[in-house]
Amino acid sequence: MSEPRTTTKPAGAGIFSAADVKRHMAEHQAQKAADELRRMKEEEQKQKAVMAEFHAPPARTPEQLMPQIMQLVTLAAERGQTEVQVYRFPNELCTDSGRRINNSLPGWEETLEGRPRLGYEFWRDHLRPLGFGLKAEVLEYPGGKPGDIGFFLTWK
Repeated sequence: MSEPRTTTKPAGAGIFSAADVKRHMAEHQAQKAADELRRMKEEEQKQKAVMAEFHAPPARTPEQLMPQIMQLVTLAAERGQTEVQVYRFPNELCTDSGRRINNSLPGWEETLEGRPRLGYEFWRDHLRPLGFGLKAEVLEYPGGKPGDIGFFLTWK
């Protein structure tokens, strides 16, 4: 018996062999894999940019931040809330990936790096003296592990 004849006609262009279908499937899968790899590389570059931004010095001074924070607090208080989320950051900005925060362990603030560290210091130096508390909590659990972390300004 002889090998089946292959044609080079694409699917949908008439008659084609099973080998053509297999080749088309392989090309399609290869293209999907290449697209996924490109998307993953783009996401990785975006993540690197975000992390670099979180490690960069903040663009605003405490004097510039205070009115915005007070506006958030006022709006939350008018809704009857006793806390408001003021910051969100990736758990990679904690030396323990957010483990201490997730388990409510003392010394969690010592694990902070970059801007989250500066955010904590901003609260400690400017907002705690005004009677505001700071709560840190894990906001999501992708794959069952701590993900992004939020800082919440509290008052009661």
